[in-house]
Amino acid sequence: MTLATKATTLLELHVPGNPVILPTVWDAWSANLAVSAGFTALTVGSHPVSDSIGKPDNEGITFDELLTRIRQITAAVDVPISVDIESGYGEDPKRLIEGLIDAGAVGLNIEDTVHSEGGRLREAQEHADFVGALRAASDATDVHVVINARTDLFVKQIGDENDRVDRAIARLKLAAAAGADVLYPVGFHSDDDQKRLTAELPLPVNAIGHPVNNSKSALAQLGVGRVSFGPIFQMVLAERAKDVLADWA
Repeated sequence: MTLATKATTLLELHVPGNPVILPTVWDAWSANLAVSAGFTALTVGSHPVSDSIGKPDNEGITFDELLTRIRQITAAVDVPISVDIESGYGEDPKRLIEGLIDAGAVGLNIEDTVHSEGGRLREAQEHADFVGALRAASDATDVHVVINARTDLFVKQIGDENDRVDRAIARLKLAAAAGADVLYPVGFHSDDDQKRLTAELPLPVNAIGHPVNNSKSALAQLGVGRVSFGPIFQMVLAERAKDVLADWA
């Protein structure tokens, strides 16, 4: 399967009400584990990747370090791969797109927290402009990189809770107009808030799922189009590994 075909396949898997489940992996081993379990596309999370090489999240690794890991994953599994590139590692959008494609990835998450600038939140239009630049860079290639535009309004609890959903919707609509394919108001939401987000946003919505405590059917009923696990899949495996090893310590 060519990269262009993988990108098209990944995009077509996003169906509101019948979400694609993208287990969040961090290396070739975890990617093989997920593919062996029957998953046909994956996402690579910045937090678990950083943990796997002993470095902190929030751009504690470089883009080149991330690409090294992506190449290991894409060499191990032949499925569409999306990559969390945090806020872009201070790199130019053209460099981000070309680096991902060269490493064999066909999708990305881009968040609005700028870790290289003290963790400030990009202004709504500023974030949309960055999304637009990524789309333009992708359009200059033969691979339609699937752009998942994320906002951290909820996880960082920015501003008044009473209008946070409104502000997230407004922010993500700008990203959609700029060329995003998927929208990611990251955080665990009430059912009512999740329904509003999926109903009012113009593109498939990515929800974070807990691989043990949530279910695909429940999120599907809320209209979600994509589910990923963030660092939680790795954390669940770590807790279960502790149980396995406890009697031997």
